[in-house]
Amino acid sequence: MNDGKPLLIGVSARIYYPGTHAELPGVFTKTLHYLEQSVAHWVLSGHAMAVMIPAVTQDSIVTRTDLNLHDYAAALDGLVLQGGNDVAPESYGETALHPDWRGDRVRDRYEIELIDAFVQAGKPVFGVCRGLQLLNVMFGGTLLQDIATQRPGSRPHRELGQYEKHFHEVELVPGTRLAELYPGVTRGVANSIHHQGIKDLAPGFVIEARCPEDGMVEAIRRTGPGYVAAVQWHPEFHDPHDHTTFDDSAMLQDFLDAALAARQRGASR
Repeated sequence: MNDGKPLLIGVSARIYYPGTHAELPGVFTKTLHYLEQSVAHWVLSGHAMAVMIPAVTQDSIVTRTDLNLHDYAAALDGLVLQGGNDVAPESYGETALHPDWRGDRVRDRYEIELIDAFVQAGKPVFGVCRGLQLLNVMFGGTLLQDIATQRPGSRPHRELGQYEKHFHEVELVPGTRLAELYPGVTRGVANSIHHQGIKDLAPGFVIEARCPEDGMVEAIRRTGPGYVAAVQWHPEFHDPHDHTTFDDSAMLQDFLDAALAARQRGASR
């Protein structure tokens, strides 16, 4: 059953903190929650609506008790976790090995609550880049704070001057749901914009793709009931006219199909 209304997909907010770029005046002296245009357009390309879910930070005029993230999970059909700042090492029981790798503990807590709310509501969750890392941490895994430092000899997974134009191959793991979505495809080329990566995989998850050059995890999925999946690359940056890079449309449709199924289950109760 389809009620004809577009799916409502929640997107976690990226957070900009005052002083990050001290020279910027005006609105940049405020804490900003924002949705990257490319992420919104990626969701919209599946004929769904993108709804940013705000966080509560220390300078908010509302309190934690005023914001019930379970209400968002009840009202929306699925959740996409945007990329962004590092996951804080404290979130997986470590301390930062370098000041630049301290991450964003505020955003970690907010997104972990979001994930929990959507999982409890039986709604699908899809993570992008940082989203993959946070899902792994939330469910009991750990991260490499810096791949180049902690895994010497790994290929570069980030080139700041190139950003989304930096690519490498990803290899799909046979027998996984991701491989099923791309029959006959064993490898593809995807963008790579991260310096953190999975160290210990969370219990209850399977690896769906790796970088064939160094074995770094590129996609994961939670086993059992529900839909929790993530990729290390940024599907929202894929150019549909570029046939040399990984076409992410099947992944998006799979996620949206799960969101529609969740809506239909709710309507039948």
